[in-house]
Amino acid sequence: MKYRKLHKDELEELEPEFIRFLAANTVTGEDWEKLKEEDPKKAEGLIEIFSDLVFDKIIDGIEYMEVKTPKDYKTFHCQKDKIYLLGLKVEGQTTFDFTKNEDPNEMMARIQNSGAKLQLYSAEKSYKPNREQELFRMLESGARISKGGEMYKMLQELK
Repeated sequence: MKYRKLHKDELEELEPEFIRFLAANTVTGEDWEKLKEEDPKKAEGLIEIFSDLVFDKIIDGIEYMEVKTPKDYKTFHCQKDKIYLLGLKVEGQTTFDFTKNEDPNEMMARIQNSGAKLQLYSAEKSYKPNREQELFRMLESGARISKGGEMYKMLQELK
């Protein structure tokens, strides 16, 4: 198994896709019920294969990710061979909190009006051991997929 087995609630959300997966592997609904009873290891193996396919598809589509803490916002551009980080750290007294979901432009304006200092930082690295495993590890550690990478692009302009 490359990643992890989908949790029961995740698998339930993907029930139509799982049914199509079983059908593509010539397993009918009746066969599935019988397999779960008579050969639970084989049934678990099919769930593991399906889980890997789901995570492969998710990870393959990732272009941007982000990790937020109250005073630190890390954005990542996940290219084929390298991952690029642009981060923004708030220093000083402020009630500002990156974990509150705000429009990036409004967020920047609020920070600038708070009197706190902003520190922009960047880094880049090759994936270890590979893109799929690194991005999966990040997702499992709390990183979120960022559709469109708005914050990354905004910080790139500031850099």
